[in-house]
Amino acid sequence: MDVVLLSRLQFALTVMFHYLFPPVTIGLGVVLVFLEYRWLRTGDAIYHQAGRFWTKVFGINFALGVGTGIVMEFEFGTNWAVYSRYVGDVFGSALAAEGIFAFFLESGFLAVLLYGWDKVSPAFHFFSTCMVSLGSIFSSVWIVVANSWQQTPAGSHLVEHTVNGRTFVRAEIVDFWALVFNPSSLHRLGHVLLAAFVLGAFFAMSISAWYLLKGRHTAFARRSFTGALLLATVASYVQLLSGHFNAEMVAHHQPAKLAAFEGHFQTGTGGTPLYAWGWPDEQSQTVKGGVGVPGMLSFLVYRDFRRPVPGLDQLAADYGSPPVWLSFQTYHIMVGLGMIFIFSTTLACWYWWRGSLFEQRWLLWFFVFAVGLAFAANQTGWVATEVGRQPWIVYPTQTAEGLIGGLRTGDAVSEAVDGQQVLGSFIMFGVIYTVLFVLWIFLLDRTIRHGPEAPGASASPEPASSPLGSALSAVAERATHRQAEEAT
Repeated sequence: MDVVLLSRLQFALTVMFHYLFPPVTIGLGVVLVFLEYRWLRTGDAIYHQAGRFWTKVFGINFALGVGTGIVMEFEFGTNWAVYSRYVGDVFGSALAAEGIFAFFLESGFLAVLLYGWDKVSPAFHFFSTCMVSLGSIFSSVWIVVANSWQQTPAGSHLVEHTVNGRTFVRAEIVDFWALVFNPSSLHRLGHVLLAAFVLGAFFAMSISAWYLLKGRHTAFARRSFTGALLLATVASYVQLLSGHFNAEMVAHHQPAKLAAFEGHFQTGTGGTPLYAWGWPDEQSQTVKGGVGVPGMLSFLVYRDFRRPVPGLDQLAADYGSPPVWLSFQTYHIMVGLGMIFIFSTTLACWYWWRGSLFEQRWLLWFFVFAVGLAFAANQTGWVATEVGRQPWIVYPTQTAEGLIGGLRTGDAVSEAVDGQQVLGSFIMFGVIYTVLFVLWIFLLDRTIRHGPEAPGASASPEPASSPLGSALSAVAERATHRQAEEAT
């Protein structure tokens, strides 16, 4: 059994499952801030009702996101010990910053957000909502910084260490802020956050559209849908610009990844086409059935339709060759879905401006299911980013003397773990995550079927009946009282 392949598949499973939840909580956090702000500004009870309902949905996704995120940190030590030793100094700083600046902020105000509706003032509850939303964004900042450093290392140097007669190399920080603001971190962060805003907004629009089609909670659903539509529209258009700047960054720092994204095998002598779709064939070094715009990739990268973009024939010797077919397809699916989001939200805004949005049942049905497209866009974007940097788990650094450093994926696995052990844990995680996925769907379905509370009803959720739920509720209650006492 190939321990490298199994370890990669297991990490892909755990990361992709975990990544269902953080983008939703980031996007819904912004929606919650908007709804509570409107409630404080207008005094309209519908906004209060909407804020309470979406807080419950936020809580479900937040809990599953935290639980599934812990697993990956253990995998670094069990399956990827060599990688952990190589990046430990860098990741230790970034993850410590996440705990200090993000997790404590987010979790410190979470109890007030979930249970404090009747226990603190509206202004303090709004402040708590802002802090939770800001904490979720801060958390993504440090995770993206760590991941971006893998793609474009900066602020560190390689140091050899000898322990018990064995020599190994590890990256050590020499400039923390150069690490934080590495060449790809800001580009990548903006792209990740915008994708999360789109997903959170489409998540809210999906549930709201379902209520509208069923004729339930229509006042609540209209307010929630229009607020989320505004966020989705703005984020979708800005994401188009973000994607372009990201592609320019990749062309400069990871040219082999861009070549894989575009199925660009041979450099050629003229302008390089930009493919809308196709089927890359690595054996024939062509994109079969490809439809492309001549010279467009050259123009987007160099502002010159005739200047050739380097292909894998020139780049593979230094950078290696990523899996072209998977990189190409996931990248193009992500881009195509982004264009669908722009078109659909623009069309919905046009109908809203004309005052007939909620009469377009076909469009509402589209938004009920479009949340699946938003999930797919986030997942395929992640896959394209990570597969496109292969065969490197930490990309080499570009210098005037050439490429230095870097860690290949095949060299990063733990030396003490064999294929059977990884396969056993892979199967175990598959079973556990299947159960968690069913639980997530069940909790969401129950919350959606119950619907929002009537305006003026008690805002705090009932304590859970299970012993674990009761204990968690008690902890949350104590935290709420402590926060309220500090506020007063």
